[in-house]
Amino acid sequence: MRLFLLYSFSAFMLLEAYGFSDETDRRALLDFKSQVSEDTQVVLSSWNNSSPLCNWKGVTCGVKHKRVIRLDLGGSQLGGVISPSIGNLSFLKSLDLINNSFTGAIPHEVGNLFRLHFLDLSSNALEGMIPISIFNCSRLSRLYLDTNHLRGGISSELGSLTKLVRLDLSQNNLTGKLPSSLGNLTSLTEFQLHDNSLEGEIPGDIARLNQMVEFSVAANNFSGGFPHAIYNFSSLEYLHIRNNLFSGFLRTDFGKLLPNLVRLNMRYNYFKGAIPATLANISNLQHFSINDNRMTGSIPSSIGKLRDLQYVFFSNNFWVGDLQFLDALTNCTQLVALSSSGSMLGGHLPSSLANLSTNLRFLDLANNLISGNIPHQIGNLVSLQELTLEGNLLTGLLTTSIGKLLRLQGLDLRFNSISGEIPPSIGNLTRLERLYLANNRFEGTITPSLSNCTSLLHLLIGSNKLFGTIPQDIMQIQSLVSLVVSGNSLTGSLPEDVGRLENLVDLWAANNKLSGQLPQTLGNCLSLETLLLEGNHFDGAFPNIQRLKGLKIIDFSNNSLFGSIPAYLANFSALEYLNLSFNNFEGSLPTEGKFQNASIVSVFGNKNLCGGIKEWKLKPCSRGSKHSSGSKHVKIGVSIGISFLLLLLFVASVYQCLFRKRKKNQQTNNPATSTLEVFHERMSYGEIRNATNGFSSGNMIGSGSFGTVFKASFPAENKVVAVKVLNMQRRGAMRSFIAECESLKGIRHRNLVKLLTACSSIDFQGNEFKALVYEFMPNGNLDMWLHPEEVEETTHRPSRALTLLERLNIAVDVASVLEYLHVHCFEAIAHCDIKPSNVLLDDDMTAHVSDFGLARLLNFDQESFFNQLSSAGVRGTIGYAAPEYGVGGQPSIHGDVYSFGILLLEMITGKRPTSDFLEGNFSLHSYIKSVLPEGVLGITDESILDNGLRVSFPIAECLTLVLDVGLRCSEESPTKRLTVSEARKELISMRERFFKTRRTARH
Repeated sequence: MRLFLLYSFSAFMLLEAYGFSDETDRRALLDFKSQVSEDTQVVLSSWNNSSPLCNWKGVTCGVKHKRVIRLDLGGSQLGGVISPSIGNLSFLKSLDLINNSFTGAIPHEVGNLFRLHFLDLSSNALEGMIPISIFNCSRLSRLYLDTNHLRGGISSELGSLTKLVRLDLSQNNLTGKLPSSLGNLTSLTEFQLHDNSLEGEIPGDIARLNQMVEFSVAANNFSGGFPHAIYNFSSLEYLHIRNNLFSGFLRTDFGKLLPNLVRLNMRYNYFKGAIPATLANISNLQHFSINDNRMTGSIPSSIGKLRDLQYVFFSNNFWVGDLQFLDALTNCTQLVALSSSGSMLGGHLPSSLANLSTNLRFLDLANNLISGNIPHQIGNLVSLQELTLEGNLLTGLLTTSIGKLLRLQGLDLRFNSISGEIPPSIGNLTRLERLYLANNRFEGTITPSLSNCTSLLHLLIGSNKLFGTIPQDIMQIQSLVSLVVSGNSLTGSLPEDVGRLENLVDLWAANNKLSGQLPQTLGNCLSLETLLLEGNHFDGAFPNIQRLKGLKIIDFSNNSLFGSIPAYLANFSALEYLNLSFNNFEGSLPTEGKFQNASIVSVFGNKNLCGGIKEWKLKPCSRGSKHSSGSKHVKIGVSIGISFLLLLLFVASVYQCLFRKRKKNQQTNNPATSTLEVFHERMSYGEIRNATNGFSSGNMIGSGSFGTVFKASFPAENKVVAVKVLNMQRRGAMRSFIAECESLKGIRHRNLVKLLTACSSIDFQGNEFKALVYEFMPNGNLDMWLHPEEVEETTHRPSRALTLLERLNIAVDVASVLEYLHVHCFEAIAHCDIKPSNVLLDDDMTAHVSDFGLARLLNFDQESFFNQLSSAGVRGTIGYAAPEYGVGGQPSIHGDVYSFGILLLEMITGKRPTSDFLEGNFSLHSYIKSVLPEGVLGITDESILDNGLRVSFPIAECLTLVLDVGLRCSEESPTKRLTVSEARKELISMRERFFKTRRTARH
């Protein structure tokens, strides 16, 4: 007995020494608990010495030895860090900490758990690298580390886990390449690696993983062709390789090699070529996404053989042909979502559209070339929740059967040519949240039945031909976030009940015929951020919107509002743009807060405003000059009479002054004196010479017909400017100098280069010196961005190419300037020299038009002023100058439109209008016209196509539309050209579509 007890005690001590005691597990778990954040330890309240270990929450013990074999604390909302003592649970087979909030690194001691089969640390906030020690757990069959913040590469030691069946490392910050040792995991059936930053090609060694059922490497930076090793995964059911850099063609036997696919997601890559006909062999396919690639050819009708299809996305490729594949898809009775937007698909919408699955909830055919009417049978698709047909060529009336789609939440028909009235049946769509009918040809009145759409968030019916009043009933839709009725012919007043729209963020009612006073209830729309009411006939005083502190954009321009501008606007901290131009505001302009920034506030065309900062050049406010409106009305008759007499005197004086000035100009070499009096600051020759380092070549940033432009630094004022020094030996330089001063002295626009001051002096040798000082544009001119290969100095050469969106922005900026010069100035101004080198770019790549040396004030007295400035030989630049200028035509706004059209063509093609490839009778205009629309990609600047164009907008259509605007602007006959306002409107529409679809794609 003694000998037995001695052996027993020795065995116990031996087991204790080697850790085979539940006391080891107890201490390890209590230490684990101590590292859990205190506020979440309550979950582990059962972990105490008074309770048996195997009864603790989440703990499972073995039947024989009572050691911890499983720890399951998933979803327990625990925080803190994972204690290294976890490695002492030597009998542990399963560790599940999923869906907690653990931070810090994965402890290396996890590698001590050599019995571990299951490890799930996913959905935490773990950091650092995956410890190499974890690959010592050679019995692991399931390893889940996804949805953390792990970083670094994947070690080649991963290949030692040969028993792995499922591996998930997705949604981390892993980098580097996949190790070829991954091919050792021959038991692997599920591999998840999506949403990391891995790169390189998929190693061919993975071809040995022939048990694979689910393979996801989506949302990384993998490249190369379609991974050929994947063709060996004949058992594969789920393949996700979206959002990578894969390219090349798909094998023609694709469907034969991967016949068991259920989900195939290949979107957002660079695959090209046709869809393999063998795709029809994948009989169980339910989800097929190949959108946003470079696929070509037609969508095969054989797609209809995939009877189990539920989701199919073809959007944003280079498809051709008609919509015949829709007939085939009527066989897919389980279809839930279909998208084929952003391609070149044409033809009419077939009536067979109505035979698509009654389960169809999402139908998107936007941004194609689809024409004809929307078929009446569309009302049969009773399950539809989203219908998107924007950006096509649809015509005719909007069918009343649209009112049968009672589950519809979004209807987008923008940018078509649909006409007739908005059908009252739309009022049946009580679940509708988004109604987009803008940019069509709808006419008639706004149907009051829209008030039945009580869930409506966004109502966009702008840019149509609607007339009548804004129905009061619409103001009952208190859910409205966006209300856009701009660009119609609406009359009457803005409804008083607008104040009920407390959730309204955007209110656009610009460019209608609305009148009356603005309702004071606008001040109740506390969520407003954008308020656009310009281009109407509103009168009365400024409404009290003092509480709308979130307003970012306010445009009341081109109305008849009067009274003072409220000072409280100065304190609107969110305000980014305030346009009150061309009204009848009077009194002192505030000078505090936002009114100190002339770039975001516009007050042009308010003759009775005074004061303000010096940039406005308003008349000073006379002290004690405040008069009541009553006294004004009493004196109005006297004022009119006096004004008439003064006008006669003024005309006589002007005539006499101009006569004397003309005579004086013939006797003196300084005709610019009166012109320069508009500038408040002057610079001397010496100051400019010092600031340009003696007019050194290192400071030269450009040259033109009449002078050279230098970069000038004034350290004392911490200011950098651009100085244009006129070459007074060049004929026409003086005329250019005067014209530029006269043109720019009274105009302001955010896209004009700001003329700061001028210098009319004598240099150190006694020669006449003339210079113009402008704000400095750090990104140079558009010409150097379009033709970087021609820039001689590498330091001035752009480091990248302009994106398509940047080009659209620049085009809109230039059009905005021209519209301002042609339409909104007191005297219409023709710039006469629009070309890329005269378009300058600031820090934000915003365009600013410069060089008004050839500008013409078109309403000025030609006899008394411009005869001395005009030169028969100066009509602009060859290639950009309008044809009529070559036969003696007078400067006009039509000439500017022509130059702008050529500018657009050059921005898209990257070809100058004087390029050598234009031979014979071909001009840039006629050449582009001859190849559109089919050959648009062939004439497009390669840098556009290579600049990240994986967006949801059809690139070919976008390019075609921009070029079409350029062609219509550059017609030979001035009367056939677009107005700049029309061109600007179309470009803005294109840009909005481009931006919206790109943003949608990224989300």
